[in-house]
Amino acid sequence: MDWPLEVILDFLATMLWPLARISAMFAAMTLFSSQNISARIRAALAVALTVAIQPTLPPMPDIELFSIAGFLVTAQEMIIGFSVGLASQLLIASFVLAGQIVGMQTSLGFANIVDPMNGQQVPAVGQFFLLLASLVFLAFDGHIALLMAIAKSFHSLPVAINSLSQVNLFAIVEWAAWMYTAALSMALSAVVALLLINFSFGVMTRAAPQLNIFAIGFPITMLSGLLILWLTIGNFAIHFERQWHRHLDLVCDLLLLNC
Repeated sequence: MDWPLEVILDFLATMLWPLARISAMFAAMTLFSSQNISARIRAALAVALTVAIQPTLPPMPDIELFSIAGFLVTAQEMIIGFSVGLASQLLIASFVLAGQIVGMQTSLGFANIVDPMNGQQVPAVGQFFLLLASLVFLAFDGHIALLMAIAKSFHSLPVAINSLSQVNLFAIVEWAAWMYTAALSMALSAVVALLLINFSFGVMTRAAPQLNIFAIGFPITMLSGLLILWLTIGNFAIHFERQWHRHLDLVCDLLLLNC
C-alpha cells in the first residue's frame, strides 16, 4: 500500500509536536534530568507518554511540518515544556538553598560531597536537603502531577503558531522570590540560634581573653549545628507542602489550567 506524503507528514505532526513539549519537560524536570538517568530512558518515557495521550489530543494546526512556521512551533513547544520542568527545579532549589545557608552558618559547609545530579561539589547539608526534598517530592506524587498537567495542557494551551505568547514566562522570574523566601524562612531558626551562640562566644572572649575561642568555638558550633538540624528537621514537610502548593499555582499559571 502506498502512503501519500501528506498523510505521513500529518501523522508525524500529531506525534512530534506533543513529543517536543513532553521531552523538553523531561529534560529539565527534577530527578528525571539527573545524570544518573540516561537520555534513552528519558526519550522512552517521553515517547510512551506521547503515544498514550495522542488519541485524546485536539487537532494539530494546519502547518507544514518541515517549514519555518513548523520549526517555530516546535521551538515554542520545547520552551513550554522546558518551563514546566524548570519550575520543578526551582521547587527543589528552595530547599537546597536552605540547606546551604544552614551549612554555612553551622560550619558544616566545609564538608563537600559530589552531587550525583549535577556532578559538582556541594555542601553536605545542602545535599542532604536535596535528597530529602526529592523523596518528599516523590511522596507527594509530584512527578505524576506534572505528567497530568502536561497532558492537560494540550487542551488549555493547544499547539499553535502563537501558543508561546499565551504563556506567562515572567511568572517563573517572579516565583524566584518565593524560592528565596522559603529558603530563608526554613533556615531562619538555625541562623538565629547560631547568632546567639556566636554572641555568647563574644561575651566569653570579652570576659576571659585568655580563652582560645578559636579552639573551642569551632567544635561547639558544629555540635550545635547538628543539634539545631535535629530539632528543626521536623518542620521540613510543612515547608515543603506550602512551597508545593505555590509550585502547583505556578504550573497552572504557565499552562493556563484551572486548578
